[in-house]
Amino acid sequence: MNTDTLTLQDIISESLKNSMTYAEYRELVIKLVEEKSTTGNDKTDALVEYTLLNDRRMRRWDKTAKVSDAMKTKIESIDKKVTWLVISESWCGDAAHIMPIINKVAELNDAIDYKIVLRDENEALMDQFLTNGGKSIPKLIMLDSETNAVLGTFGPRPTVATKMVQDYKAEHGMLTPEFKEDLQRWYNKDKGQSLIEDLVNLLK
Repeated sequence: MNTDTLTLQDIISESLKNSMTYAEYRELVIKLVEEKSTTGNDKTDALVEYTLLNDRRMRRWDKTAKVSDAMKTKIESIDKKVTWLVISESWCGDAAHIMPIINKVAELNDAIDYKIVLRDENEALMDQFLTNGGKSIPKLIMLDSETNAVLGTFGPRPTVATKMVQDYKAEHGMLTPEFKEDLQRWYNKDKGQSLIEDLVNLLK
């Protein structure tokens, strides 16, 4: 298929056909861990190791993530049918913290349809939703479920984490392994609450 002649609507429709549910995504990651493999075009040992680590992270968040009563009320009050189409890969550290929380929110309202596609298998879609020119993931595209019109986007990180990354890059020029560890600690401490706030704002 020649992606040059496709409209954004065509690309979105095609991606939705390739999409999977969160439960299917989790099954895929578990299978990849058993096979010592990973999603994506690069099957390096490092990315295989990240997939293993991320499976553990997602398992933990699937069990422990909580949505406050105040946020639940806001989420449950949304009656417009939307699709949250998320671009990800199994090796992505941010995605492992974010995707289970998105699932917790989507489970609270039948009007939210949560779908996932893999970045390297959906290049045309990824190219439409770059972050500062880069293919950063996870990327959530909120669509009107009836028309597939784009209503908004989120990602690759919660607003608070994005500011942390920007401030660090401005000061140091790049993200160091030490900073990445600090970011993981922030995710663990925040417990998805900043992300839930961002998602509720997106739904508004």
